[in-house]
Amino acid sequence: MTARFIIACTVLLLAAPAFAHKPSDSYLTLDAGGPTLAARWDIALRDLEFTVGLDANQDSQITWGEVNAQRAAIAAYALSRLDLRAGDETVGLRLDALQIDDHSDGAYAVLRLASDTPGDAGPLGVTYRLLFDIDPTHRGLVRYRHAGGGERSVVLSPESPAVTLTAADSGKWRALIDYIREGVWHIWIGFDHVLFLIALLLPAVLVRRRDADAGSDAGSGPPRWFPVASFRDALRSVLTLVTMFTLAHSLTLWLATMEWVLLPIRPVEAVIALSIVVTAVHNLWPRIPLPGPAVAFGFGLIHGFGFASVLGDLGLSEGTFGVALLGFNVGVELGQLAIVAVVLPVACLLRGTAFYRWVVLRGGSVAIAVLALAWFVERAFNVEIVGF
Repeated sequence: MTARFIIACTVLLLAAPAFAHKPSDSYLTLDAGGPTLAARWDIALRDLEFTVGLDANQDSQITWGEVNAQRAAIAAYALSRLDLRAGDETVGLRLDALQIDDHSDGAYAVLRLASDTPGDAGPLGVTYRLLFDIDPTHRGLVRYRHAGGGERSVVLSPESPAVTLTAADSGKWRALIDYIREGVWHIWIGFDHVLFLIALLLPAVLVRRRDADAGSDAGSGPPRWFPVASFRDALRSVLTLVTMFTLAHSLTLWLATMEWVLLPIRPVEAVIALSIVVTAVHNLWPRIPLPGPAVAFGFGLIHGFGFASVLGDLGLSEGTFGVALLGFNVGVELGQLAIVAVVLPVACLLRGTAFYRWVVLRGGSVAIAVLALAWFVERAFNVEIVGF
């Protein structure tokens, strides 16, 4: 029964979209307050290949020549899915330049957009529809900058595709709220970080010790998992793990964002996947000679560099650097606590059952390890295993 369940979990995880990298998004920067309204729109080449078609010779390598050849098609597709209004007037955008830039998750086409609309024409209404009809997980990350000072970031989704932006609401408090929201969102869509956190939480409601065999002294039997005595004990254990993970990734997030320690993103993403594998396997065969909090701290240092790549993609100005760093980190912690609030009560309720020990802990750890191993191979060797 248990073996069949573990195999079924593994097959389901391999058959489903597994998001080895962060989900689809684009980055729209709007510059207001100058002589005319201008914009920069970064759209992933992989998304444009899917929607417009870029790889003309089908060799799985997209060149600048192939991108430039589709210049008109790219502009037509993108601009048909973005509506801007300055006050009561429609903003007519045109493609001024097309470039290529690298983000943490690959190459992006950079559309430099110009208009004849004055930069201070009034409140700027944005309606965003890129990819929403074919990818409900896509998000538009909009950054509004005003020449008079201040900026605002907002995430647009199929559920919330429109926003009105003004210079008055681009202060630091609003920026803090927006970056907190983005931190929460990015921990929830950062499926590798979520799986690592769950892998840490699964054994947190149990304690591994030797049981007394019949007729022998206490503590002389083989090591086994036993439920913790109370919810308070489980909560203390979980809070210790989350605190150590938080301290670690906050440290490296700060170091990387300050550009004091910079690591290439592909090895970082590969090591993040490997950390999930090691943690999940450790749940099955505890062999790491370190307590759980030390493991959480050590691997948290690596995960912080992954968070930094996301924050870097959002773009930071000197005026909002500190606010963005604080807000994003607070949002990540709130996102983590939300996951704990869902997982921990259920785990505590089931902790004394054989179902939890065999199906949830062992079966879940096997499934997590298999999925994370696929991510590791994909990220480390830049290969496609199951088409994620």
